[in-house]
Amino acid sequence: MVLKSERNMQIHLIFVLLVVFFGLLLCISPVEWMVCLLAFGLVMAAEMVNTAIETIIDLVSPDYHELAGRAKDIAAGAVLVASIAAAAAGLVIFVPKGIQLVTTLWAYFSG
Repeated sequence: MVLKSERNMQIHLIFVLLVVFFGLLLCISPVEWMVCLLAFGLVMAAEMVNTAIETIIDLVSPDYHELAGRAKDIAAGAVLVASIAAAAAGLVIFVPKGIQLVTTLWAYFSG
């Protein structure tokens, strides 16, 4: 249900698929896979909690209320923090492997 109705969840799923593709391509280690899986779970769970909070607020406070807006902003901020942490973990895992791949390919094709 969340996947169909929430555009951000669809975007997160696209990133999960990209990470899985590049993880397989670059042969990340089992520990690196575990970090990626934990990051996936953290971001998806945060997005689902954010969606639940926004839905409940819309139900109990259909008119604008400053506190309702603040609660929604805080819930969305939690997703942002989780996403930044997941992206940082991904950079730590994938940037060195990407550099190594490019270096290897450069050496192979340049001579």
